[in-house]
Formats: sequence, C-alpha cells, structure tokens
Amino acid sequence: MKTVEPAQLASFIGQSMGASEWFAIDQARINAFADTTLDHQYIHVDPEKSKATPFGGTIAHGFLSLSLLPFFQESMAGWVMPTGLKMGMNYGFDKIRFLAPVKVNSRVRGAAKLKDAVEKNPGQWLLTFEFSVEIEGEPKPALISDWLVMYFV
Repeated sequence: MKTVEPAQLASFIGQSMGASEWFAIDQARINAFADTTLDHQYIHVDPEKSKATPFGGTIAHGFLSLSLLPFFQESMAGWVMPTGLKMGMNYGFDKIRFLAPVKVNSRVRGAAKLKDAVEKNPGQWLLTFEFSVEIEGEPKPALISDWLVMYFV
C-alpha cells in the first residue's frame, strides 16, 4: 500500500491500485458462507443436485465474492491510503453487477482503480474505487462494482 498526503489522493484518480493474489473458493468456504448467511440454496451447497444446472456444479454466492473486497484490498501494492489515517470504513456502493458465476474450486482475485477522491468534510475523504473480482481463466469477472470507502484523517 502507498500512503500519501490527503491532498494528493485526487492525483491518483484513474490509476490502477493493482491486483491481489489469487484466492481459492472451495466447497468448505461456500458452505461456511451459506451457514453464516442462512442461504442454503442448492446451487451453492448441493454438489449432486447442482450438476443438473447450466453451471454443472456448485457456485459461490455472489455476496461471498463481494465480501472478499476488503481482504483483496489489503494485498494490493498500489492501494492508496492517506497519511494520518485514524479510521477507514465501508461507505457503500454506487454500483454492483454480478457478471459470471464463481464455480467451486475456482480461483479469484481483486483488481481496482481509483475513480474519485473528495474531501466531504474536513478530514473526511470519500474515495470511489472501480473494483472487480476476476476469475482465473475466465473472460468475464465475477463482479464489478463502484465501492465507496470513507477515510478519516
């Protein structure tokens, strides 16, 4: 990660924040997510029944892929953070689109670009990141989003 003076954040608009390491999505992780969210739809947790779907097997929940954004962000070498950071928090999303299923035992990674950086109040910087979750060997990403992060300096 890069740390820069808050006033310099806007100079990174349009720049790549890099990509994370690849991360495996196995059935145990999908099942654990199903247990946590109480979403046990067969397409996620029943390998036999899901073979009859167009996917040919289980797929990860879209929200599982989305929930990995903070994890992916942590390993991006180009991610910018303001110096003097007291706290950062998830502010929400302007857009989320799930474009391709993440099949069991696929590997995914995050990639991001800074779209905007605005000081909303003194010491409160709202950054918008265009963030995608890529699937190894697949032409389409699992998802694309405009993720909003608020930094307090």
